[in-house]
Amino acid sequence: MTRVFITGTAGFIGYHLADLLLDEGMIVHGLDGMTDYYDVSLKQRRHQMLLQKPGFTATEAMLEDQAAVDAAIDACAPDIIVHLAAQAGVRYSLENPRAYIDANIVGTFTVMEAAKRHAVRHLLMASTSSVYGANTEMPYAETMKADSPMTIYAATKKATEAMGHAHAHLWNLPTTMFRFFTVYGPWGRPDMAYFKFVEAILAGRPIDIYNHGEMYRDFTYVGDLVRGIRLLMDAAPVRPDSPETIAPGDSLSPVAPYRIVNIGNSDKVRLLDFVAAIEEALERPAIRNMMEMQKGDVPATWADARLLERLTGYRPQTSVRDGIAQFVRWYRSYYQV
Repeated sequence: MTRVFITGTAGFIGYHLADLLLDEGMIVHGLDGMTDYYDVSLKQRRHQMLLQKPGFTATEAMLEDQAAVDAAIDACAPDIIVHLAAQAGVRYSLENPRAYIDANIVGTFTVMEAAKRHAVRHLLMASTSSVYGANTEMPYAETMKADSPMTIYAATKKATEAMGHAHAHLWNLPTTMFRFFTVYGPWGRPDMAYFKFVEAILAGRPIDIYNHGEMYRDFTYVGDLVRGIRLLMDAAPVRPDSPETIAPGDSLSPVAPYRIVNIGNSDKVRLLDFVAAIEEALERPAIRNMMEMQKGDVPATWADARLLERLTGYRPQTSVRDGIAQFVRWYRSYYQV
């Protein structure tokens, strides 16, 4: 029976991934710091739901606590590690950048060392579409240069990609980094725009729409995202015999069992159209407060997800209308509104 160690299981994506793997009969041990970056009771509720399923155990500890992380991973003795926990949020990285160094760089190194110690068959780690930074060519492909991050958050994620590559090269540890785009869905993060939009519209408050709504995002439904991660777990990269054997468009390293994979819808949606989907699901209009672009933000992100499809045969396909309708149903039920 496959044993999987997941960091960030009380988080939005980690919860959904653990739920999927448990439904497949895997043994899952989760680790989460239960930080108060957003409502801790929501995180506790996610863990409570997972703990009702056979095969799930959890440790509450910060990524920066090396002894606790090591003890949890050693007790699990995992076959696969999926590292999702991080200090998240582009905007918060402007206020408290040091938290990103501690969690995202130091914490990730601890997880990587544990993966080496247990000789796991696959280490998968979350990166972000934010690493594409100032790139203006769309859609973003994994083989593009990503050397101009625009926030400390993006810079720490780019650093973990580089660390992951070095580790994979030195220790022959199969490593996949996945770059998420704009993930949304039930049990989501209250700091995300769509969550705030629904909350504000129901309360009759205005919503802030940056760049006057001329923002484009590759909105990826969380159920599609975790299905992509699940399939990538079985697609561990293999160090190539020579660079010439790497297929065009494959981000496989010429010197390591290491690959970067976008997980997105391969489609861009205008922010105003996303807001319209929320208005439709709520059956009420938003009061729109049009704003200038925020510092560190980018006007568009959009994935080329052909590599994911080539590796797994899968491509995310939930439409924004369907995904938002599912989120609104969950939101109304959870908050009783």
